[in-house]
Amino acid sequence: MGTKDSKHSNSQGNTLFRSAVGDAQPIKQRERDQSKPRTSIAPRHAQQQKHLAANTSGIEQYAPTSTTPGEKLNFQRGSVSRKTMRELRRGKYTVTEEIDLHGMTSSEALSALRNFIGYCSRKRLNCVRIVHGKGLGSGERGPVLKAGVDNWLRQWDEVLAYCSTPESDGGTGAVYVLLKTE
Repeated sequence: MGTKDSKHSNSQGNTLFRSAVGDAQPIKQRERDQSKPRTSIAPRHAQQQKHLAANTSGIEQYAPTSTTPGEKLNFQRGSVSRKTMRELRRGKYTVTEEIDLHGMTSSEALSALRNFIGYCSRKRLNCVRIVHGKGLGSGERGPVLKAGVDNWLRQWDEVLAYCSTPESDGGTGAVYVLLKTE
């Protein structure tokens, strides 16, 4: 194996790179107008968004159940088969979107989750992943976001089922969520 004598020893590689790149220039970032809302709702989705907002308007007052950092979350509606839940727990569904709620307050997480579920419903996504964390830094309060996610997801009709992910995908710090695609 050869060693580099200096940081410029690969002059042939640099020359080749420069000839391939040619006169390319970096793309200039445009300043985003902060006065405009970031997302818009198409008229055909307005009713669905109103329904989702109505389902989450009083959700913050809902007292979360206590969960422990290592506890597995599991929920399914009556229409979801045992086979479907088994496949979900094993990670057999393709995750098409995900959101990470780490570092958010409870109200920030609820708002982000509301927007995320609404977006995924509009896009008719079947399986998504929500990273809520294990709550190891929550002290005596226990895992605040994990308990919140557990309760919030149960209240949305768009959510058919959810369960903690395998260790390779976050373990008890994340959930796979099956959504209605109709």
